[in-house]
Amino acid sequence: MKNLLFLSLLLTCLSSYAQQYAVTEEKSGSWHGFTKTSFKIDGVDAWYASPAKPLPGNPWIWRAYFPDWHVAMDSILLQRGFYVAYIEAKDLYGAPKAMMLWDKLYDYLVNQKQFAAKVALEGVSRGGLYVYGWAKRNPEKVSCIFAEAPVCDFTSWPGKLKNGSAASDWKKLLLAYNFTEQQAQQYNDQPKDNLDALAAFKVPILHVIRTDDKYVPYADNTKVLVANYIEKGGPATVIPMTRGEQDMDGHHFTIEQPAALADWVYANAYPVKTLLRADEYIRPYGNLNNFLHRIQTEKKATIAFLGGSITNMKGWRDKVGQYLTELYPEVSFTFINAGIPSLGSLPHAFRVQHDVLDEGRVDLMFIESAVNDHGNGTTELQQRKALEGIIRHARKVNPAMDMVMMAFVDEDKIADYNNGRVPLEIKVHDDLANYYKLPFINLAEEVSRKIAANEFNWQYDFKNLHPSPFGQEIYFGTIKRLLQKQLIGMPASRLQTVTLPVALQKLNYEKGRYVAVTQVQKEQGFAIVPDWRPADSAHTRPGFVKVPVLEGKNAGDSFEFTFTGTTVGLATLAGPDAGIISYSIDGKPAQQVDLYTKWSKNLHLPWYVLLGDDLSNKKHTVKVSITDTHNTLSKGNACRIVYFLVNE
Repeated sequence: MKNLLFLSLLLTCLSSYAQQYAVTEEKSGSWHGFTKTSFKIDGVDAWYASPAKPLPGNPWIWRAYFPDWHVAMDSILLQRGFYVAYIEAKDLYGAPKAMMLWDKLYDYLVNQKQFAAKVALEGVSRGGLYVYGWAKRNPEKVSCIFAEAPVCDFTSWPGKLKNGSAASDWKKLLLAYNFTEQQAQQYNDQPKDNLDALAAFKVPILHVIRTDDKYVPYADNTKVLVANYIEKGGPATVIPMTRGEQDMDGHHFTIEQPAALADWVYANAYPVKTLLRADEYIRPYGNLNNFLHRIQTEKKATIAFLGGSITNMKGWRDKVGQYLTELYPEVSFTFINAGIPSLGSLPHAFRVQHDVLDEGRVDLMFIESAVNDHGNGTTELQQRKALEGIIRHARKVNPAMDMVMMAFVDEDKIADYNNGRVPLEIKVHDDLANYYKLPFINLAEEVSRKIAANEFNWQYDFKNLHPSPFGQEIYFGTIKRLLQKQLIGMPASRLQTVTLPVALQKLNYEKGRYVAVTQVQKEQGFAIVPDWRPADSAHTRPGFVKVPVLEGKNAGDSFEFTFTGTTVGLATLAGPDAGIISYSIDGKPAQQVDLYTKWSKNLHLPWYVLLGDDLSNKKHTVKVSITDTHNTLSKGNACRIVYFLVNE
């Protein structure tokens, strides 16, 4: 039965993925004495040269430009069992258009021809723009980078020569990037920039240069890039070429000891490491058809990112935005960052209207809460009610909205997988994604399995549940893979509105919402601070500072709140002086909640507490007061409320 279920899932995955490109006109030829296979990929010329006897795992080196210049090193690698590959991307100067072509060739060679998952890159002169552009977007796929007199800043070449011999190249570059002169001069993602992720993967780089290069000056290019790379922790080698023939410009020179350079590539790209495929952690229970429809027919789309600190921090979210913008340059995208640190599924269910849906039509929403749900101690039932509530709430507002559910990793989830258990939060996410036919990306399992397979290390590579640049690339790489499979090569189809199935949890939080604290009644001691800011040095969270807050500081302070619904709660600020509250609903026996948390010492933490759940759907009154005791670690008795929570 398990095998049948697995086969069914596999067939579902395969059927939901379209061919991403067309490979045509394949023919055999020769390249410097080696067998060459030429073809067109979506109409663009490409080829690979084959060794007489490929090494196990099919290692390869990818030339970026000038495929017939200085081929001695490549020929040695071919003799030793490497493949050599190339795709024509003339006059694109490493622009996003070129990167999309490179993505297609990589996917074809790795997934159709079984080339190694990690590739050695080779860039000559302007080829440096290509190899570093692609490597920075795909650091996990690169074994090493060899570059010969590489352009590392196009404002150096052809920028500084735009009135001379390189004037034509500068004009073509502006066209390729769709830049004005000013935009090109201010561009801050040159090969020399933003090397954190590449350095985190410890991708070795080797540049051969002439220090007197007049076209691509060493001081403006390799010297800057290597200094930046080493500062970030990346391994770099520079070898000046001082022997043999050279032109007066210093840019065209003899390559010394090509065998030694081939040895360097060989040592860094072989033996081939077997890597677990990102596809294994993507569950395409549903598709992104409607999002694709908006892109293809309306040329505009809005993407929201609903999550905690891992969504809010710089990393995968920014890269998703960059990728979509580069993939569809003609589309006007709006990105909503609804990531707030510390918040999980329960807060998301009550804030999704205010923080996401009130912004207008949302076409795609990424949802994550697995790490904070575990850290916050959210019960399984609350997780199920909250996540189902988010899905149903969003779909009722916009029946054509697509959603992607994701689960990130923490050390406890790694321990669960190592002990043969599926973490609770993962099962909840998976169950709901499957039931509502949404794509689900299990990044927690991916990281756990890859660490177990010694692909990388938690302590030195991933480092924390708040991922390092290395970890952010792992997350983005798999999300990108989902987007590639769901979007590229797919035809436009009509918009499909979704009819919601029967709810799994009858009293889920699909009608969860914020109620303003101005709706308070019979307050005694409590008062509304219209623009609250902490009086101490403790930190705050975005959206929970400089806002109206209902505040009480002393024992005995109280208020009442009347509402209609099945659930009531408070979105509080659990800071260093948070107290203990007593509450009663409809005159029933009072209960207490300690608002001080393990994170409260230095942070006014957004802390959501439910006071009543599964109530009859009618009018209720909750009475809240501050007790005369507090947590021994707290500095006071304060109760600060940013919103009332109500589910009707």
